[in-house]
Amino acid sequence: MKRRQFLTSSVAAAAGGVTSSALAAPLAGREYYELRRYHLQSGPGQKLTDSYVAEALIPALNRLNVKPVGAFSLYLGPETPSLYLLLPSNSLETLATAELALAEDEAYQKAGSNFLKAPAKEPPFIRVESSLLIAFEGFPKLVVPPVTASRGARVFQLRTYESATNFDHRRKVEMFHHGEFEYFKEAGFWNVFFGDSLIGPHLPNLTYMISFPNLSELNAKWEAFNNVPGWKKLRSSEEYSFEPIVSNVTNLILNPTSYSQI
Repeated sequence: MKRRQFLTSSVAAAAGGVTSSALAAPLAGREYYELRRYHLQSGPGQKLTDSYVAEALIPALNRLNVKPVGAFSLYLGPETPSLYLLLPSNSLETLATAELALAEDEAYQKAGSNFLKAPAKEPPFIRVESSLLIAFEGFPKLVVPPVTASRGARVFQLRTYESATNFDHRRKVEMFHHGEFEYFKEAGFWNVFFGDSLIGPHLPNLTYMISFPNLSELNAKWEAFNNVPGWKKLRSSEEYSFEPIVSNVTNLILNPTSYSQI
């Protein structure tokens, strides 16, 4: 228990060092997200990782009340193949201590044995990257696309906006709360999550995920978004157009795996 308390307090302390609007607002009711990326190589290691995530990791995380878990293969973006996982939780402690809990989960250890005990000369993945985010105050919970339950067609776009300063970062977060959520819906996107990065690379930044039925609709939906009257007014307002408040954008297209819960 002491070790768990130490890990949680360490994460909180690290998050406390980030000057972010996420930390200035009340946290009650807002989810935390771990966004995890497995760098893979084509071949048996990729298949082993898929089997491990589907049959061992996701069921074990669900037992910890980390759900729904999103699992996505990188379709368009750098360094393919890659597998992205989105782990939502109402509890920061749960995410911070998940590895300790998994180490004590016999069912997980048995189901994931081939992956967990893979020899160093045949690793199932190259490296893992992970970021910790907190949901925006105005979008406190992840929303699963309406077609997921029926395993309907869906594509996901994962976008990260970096800002040159914390001041600019806060301005960009404000834009979402001043209408940007609704403008995505108006353009036909399914909003999935919007998170402010607490721990991870290239801070300050925010990451969000939107979804739509088919990749062929992407350009039309973005054109519709850019022509929403409210968005045109918001982006041209003096409060947000005085300088480029987003300095870099990472834009990925993801396909859900057969075992994704999102």
